[in-house]
Amino acid sequence: MDESVILEKASEAGFMINPDAISLLIDCKFPDNCLISLFSEVDTSVFVIEPQHIAAAIPNYTEKTQDPTQDLGFDQDAANANAFRFKYSFEQNTVQVMVDVSDESTSVGEYNQFVQYFRDRYTRLSEMIRSRVSSRPIESISKGKYIKPLSRDEGSSEISIIGMVAEKSTTNNQHMIIVLEDPTGSFPVLINQKDTALIEIASKLILDEVIGVTGNLSPDGGILMASKITQPDVPNSLSSKRHSEGIALFISDIHVGSKEFMKEEWELFLDFLNGKNENPVLREIAADVRYLVVAGDIVDGIGIYPNQEADLEIPEIYDQYRAVADYFHQMPPHIHIVVAPGNHDAVRRAEPQLTFPKIIRDMFPKNVTFVGNPALVSLDDVYIQIYHGCSMDDLVASIKGVSYQAPTTGMMEMVKRRHLAPTYGSRVMISPEKKDYLLIDQVPDIIHCGHVHTVGVTSYKNIILINSGTWQAQTDFQKKVNIMPTPAKVPMVDLKTMKTRILDFNLYDEDAL
Repeated sequence: MDESVILEKASEAGFMINPDAISLLIDCKFPDNCLISLFSEVDTSVFVIEPQHIAAAIPNYTEKTQDPTQDLGFDQDAANANAFRFKYSFEQNTVQVMVDVSDESTSVGEYNQFVQYFRDRYTRLSEMIRSRVSSRPIESISKGKYIKPLSRDEGSSEISIIGMVAEKSTTNNQHMIIVLEDPTGSFPVLINQKDTALIEIASKLILDEVIGVTGNLSPDGGILMASKITQPDVPNSLSSKRHSEGIALFISDIHVGSKEFMKEEWELFLDFLNGKNENPVLREIAADVRYLVVAGDIVDGIGIYPNQEADLEIPEIYDQYRAVADYFHQMPPHIHIVVAPGNHDAVRRAEPQLTFPKIIRDMFPKNVTFVGNPALVSLDDVYIQIYHGCSMDDLVASIKGVSYQAPTTGMMEMVKRRHLAPTYGSRVMISPEKKDYLLIDQVPDIIHCGHVHTVGVTSYKNIILINSGTWQAQTDFQKKVNIMPTPAKVPMVDLKTMKTRILDFNLYDEDAL
């Protein structure tokens, strides 16, 4: 039996077949019997037949044949020893898109839409703070309607207000002045430089975030002397009870099409997913993989930065997507893949970003679910907040201690503000929607970002924070700004224990685990 006959029979059975698997079948002493066994034993969710499917199917055939001693041309003991089976099928995976702007966008950029957008942001974030702070409208303080400033002799009682940070400045005496704004008005807040703990918090406040401030009015009633700052944050007592089975992997910033795309490392990753490695630990992990979550920049794009064409190996955008889609077709079809876009992808630049257009989605296999950026998805009842992470540029520039080399520091600041991109009008372009899709409303089990090309995994109040690095080597631009990427590293989460691990495909040996 030659290759063309095997291909024809596989096609009739509804399968594609790997050339290495074809070689195994040709070497089989009774290839017809091998094919019968293979097509009856292989899982119907399999799209491409790999060598491991043959190794797994041949022993099963010998158990069912009328002549169990029939020689099929394989060393049965070796076949049994090397057999590789995935533990889960595609039908066992449950992916539900909880929040995604893709089918809900109404933005056309009109003024009233911006007003509506910021009111929605303020209302939802202030409600989170109001559950911990009994606040008054700013109008009631500025007009003295409910609060009468007390004299120096009388002392005063504390009051609280909730507002969006509209201005931030420092006095000559190093006190900090914050102007808060709510729908009723604005009011200044003073943070005394002697209160070092409060100054530390206030120094990290950024414009447009929503906070609550508790303090005393000055004797003239013109300023609130702060004693406490409350951010939306997540509750201290938060604990996740949602657990599943199997493993979820997290990647981003593949950048197919770039001359710096790390093809060899990426192919090692594909081999790992398909169980094609000699490392028994990696084979065991691969057998457990159910989900792959991709947080944007799957291609390098076109026209993203000046003179980008000089850095491209694939200069045409659809050719870039065809190339990356081909890689996704090589992944095991039982793995449910969730893909969100990033700033290099062929979607609108303003956030929230809609998902990929149909012409691109149709290039990919059926086991891929496409979402917008950001998106909240449930993987078998484990909540994953996906966000590409462009706001990291703003957070690094605005908040002391946040850096590209430690990306989870910025992600932690997002959680404290319950917002993925709290500052408006800086590097991140925001499209005004009726609802603020960048707000972290439902507390997730995992937040997954990319964009900064550095890997980081940590936990904050029982939320796993993951930045999944890149598959692109250091570019000339990154060299200029002193960004050192940590490529070809894949964070994984055991969905039963919620424990994390980082697989390193730069080394691809036990030292990388």
